[in-house]
Amino acid sequence: MLIHDDIYTWEGWGGRLRLASGKCRLRIFDRRKSADRPVTILRPMVVVVSDVADSKMSVRSCSGHIATCVTRDFDIDPQRMLYVEYYPRVLYGKQNEHEIPEQYVAVDFTWNEGRALQPRWRPLKPPVLDIVKSLMESPG
Repeated sequence: MLIHDDIYTWEGWGGRLRLASGKCRLRIFDRRKSADRPVTILRPMVVVVSDVADSKMSVRSCSGHIATCVTRDFDIDPQRMLYVEYYPRVLYGKQNEHEIPEQYVAVDFTWNEGRALQPRWRPLKPPVLDIVKSLMESPG
């Protein structure tokens, strides 16, 4: 079940300079509140972040900072969270003849004192990929 879908703003560091501050689209799903659970996942909280055009920073470059802020701001246990970066399909070229397919990338972290460190990216694969896609495609 979708419990949050909005633009999320995170504060950077560096005082007034606000280094690495930015924003992204943030969707949070709580699989425990879903009636349809064909596959049980150990991490029922699914957090999906994606870039927005007017952000100074990408979700990839700030993944650990975003994950840390989201777990704190939404009171999510990081050990029960699946953190996913979503990249929509992109067409490019003079006549849009080239394509970069959409991507769902899981990010695993080492957690230390409530902070997400050492991000490791991996492509999401079925059946978890299928679950995340269905969450993203289901209406509110």
